[in-house]
Amino acid sequence: MKFISWNVDGFRACLRHGFLGTFKELDPDIFGMQDTRLSPDEVEIDLPGYYKYWNYSKEKSFDGTAVFTKIKPMTVAYGIGIPEFDQQGRTITLEYPEFYYVNTYVPFSGEHLQRLSFRVMWDQAFRNYVTKLANNKPVIIGGDMSVAAEPIDLAEPSENHHNASFTGTERKEFQELLDAGFEDTFRTLHPDERAYTYWSAREDAREKNLGWRLDYFLVSNDIANKVEKSTILSSIDESDHAPIELIADVHAE
Repeated sequence: MKFISWNVDGFRACLRHGFLGTFKELDPDIFGMQDTRLSPDEVEIDLPGYYKYWNYSKEKSFDGTAVFTKIKPMTVAYGIGIPEFDQQGRTITLEYPEFYYVNTYVPFSGEHLQRLSFRVMWDQAFRNYVTKLANNKPVIIGGDMSVAAEPIDLAEPSENHHNASFTGTERKEFQELLDAGFEDTFRTLHPDERAYTYWSAREDAREKNLGWRLDYFLVSNDIANKVEKSTILSSIDESDHAPIELIADVHAE
């Protein structure tokens, strides 16, 4: 199966920049999208052959997620079951006979780390949520995790130790998620590759490749051997994030 995950940095803008053509070319079985910034009455998109699921933020024009899938899931869950963390439409979970697919958009800690404590609580709640799912069947997580896990995952690590998405606190929480039974598929298959999924709009960062790897496919350890490919589609530039792709020998029917 082919999975695609993409922080689109606002779905309306991404549509204007060619999303539908790109989506057709990618032809994913399951597509997870983050940072849609939509309200329910703003969605008008025709994708023949796909079931569409949206989770909206209560604050208009912020956050939000969506999943488009060729295979109808057994169940769909919105959020992680804790009202405090489910106001911004950050998570959608699809259940299939062999696995759960969790599309998520992790909160940003803020330019001045003003939301770091909220972020840590969210990380812990999310970890508890997916580990409970994994007790039932394997889990595939795709999304913007808002963290560069290791120095290799950003262009300028020495300058960013105290900046959001590379603090020791955020990296520790991400490592605890991995330690709870998940594998970072890209890093496993590309242990020494410097590659990024996000570039700031400032100072020609993308042209200079001064980026961050913030977007991940994680899988339960017990299906890690089924992962065939995990790549970053960096040539697609309709957002400040690149889509990421996972191909795995799993079945949704």
